[in-house]
Amino acid sequence: MVRAVSRWQLFGLSINDVIGSGIYLLPAAAALLLGPASLWAVLLAGGAVALLVLCYAQASSYFDQPGGGYLYAREAFGPFVGFEVGWMLFLTRIASAAALSNGLAEAVTHFWPGAADGGVRIAIVVGSLAFLVIVNVVGVRAAARTGVFLAIAKLLPLLMFIAIGAMYVDSSMAAPLAGDIPLRDLGEAALLLLFAYAGFENLPAAAGEYRNPRRDVPFALLAMIATVTLVYFAVQWVALGTLPGLAQSQTPLADAAARFGGGWLALLLTVGATVSILGTNSNTIMLGPRYLHALALDGYGPRALASVHPRFRTPAVAIITLGVLSLALALTGSFVQLALLSVVARLFTYIGTAVSVLVLQRRHGDAPGAMQLPGGPLIPVLALLLSLGLLASAKPENLVAGAIALATGAVVFLFRRKPVSATTIPGQPLP
Repeated sequence: MVRAVSRWQLFGLSINDVIGSGIYLLPAAAALLLGPASLWAVLLAGGAVALLVLCYAQASSYFDQPGGGYLYAREAFGPFVGFEVGWMLFLTRIASAAALSNGLAEAVTHFWPGAADGGVRIAIVVGSLAFLVIVNVVGVRAAARTGVFLAIAKLLPLLMFIAIGAMYVDSSMAAPLAGDIPLRDLGEAALLLLFAYAGFENLPAAAGEYRNPRRDVPFALLAMIATVTLVYFAVQWVALGTLPGLAQSQTPLADAAARFGGGWLALLLTVGATVSILGTNSNTIMLGPRYLHALALDGYGPRALASVHPRFRTPAVAIITLGVLSLALALTGSFVQLALLSVVARLFTYIGTAVSVLVLQRRHGDAPGAMQLPGGPLIPVLALLLSLGLLASAKPENLVAGAIALATGAVVFLFRRKPVSATTIPGQPLP
């Protein structure tokens, strides 16, 4: 595959993967728990996720191969643990693509009620997935440019919301130190907001197509978490300070925008939510197949999944496979059950990467250009404890679904075939 994605495109892709529909809905949920103190929840969530981001940044500085969390776990603990992490990552991507495709149809109904009808809804689901699959098959350059464009398109409404709304903020409504801060509720709200920061873990998956992944992926991840935390904080501040009854709002940003900007800004925020969903799904279709491709290279699944298109130099079969599976789940509605895996699967991969970094630090810590975390093992250990705490708070049905997925992966692992040669030339027939 061709190394075509630059440092700043990676930054745009990381923004695109993290900022999704959650920021348009979660301000109300955080305000319901904490009121003005929800500002601290946003910062606490950003700081907590930064621990995980630092783990991925350090691990990515050791490798220039694709695979992300799968690669890190495989190198640290061997094929079986690596496969289980990669398997869970791939299942999460299928569930996410299916759920986001349906979420896109739901978002469109806010300004096009006819989209709720069966035929139109199916057309939106099929059309959006088909468009993103085609873009990604054609080439990673086109996929990266599309992702960056969608990242800009989703950021602009939020930045306008912040810039205009800041002039109308009532500081008495948005004072984070007003009254006592309920620490128990602060923790609960922070756990809720943590998932608005999720998605960063997918960026290293396509490292084989980045120009300088060992340098650029850590940069993009660290710049992303700083940017996203600032944007989320500012959005929460404006929403708190301009919308009385924020906690009861079903569409908090659109409602707040309507108060200080009028109907046009509310519509822009509604469109922004739609673009956010499409942008996040764009990254899912771009990065998800790279897990499948990396697994196939190591001998898991049909050999065709490891192939590279001779003209476009993309893992076309893996991309189409993820698109077809996601479409089937989205149209049948069974994606709802698979979506239960997303929380547990994501936490499982966080745990795998945090533990892997503890091992990789000892093996590759002195490699030229490798990132050095302050405190040695301290940050990975804190990230591990955070992930275990979140896993312990998951619902029993989610844990059962995760256990079933892991058991299924163990069965698939038993049918491993001979890995594809690492010297296979992209675009040439596979051995």
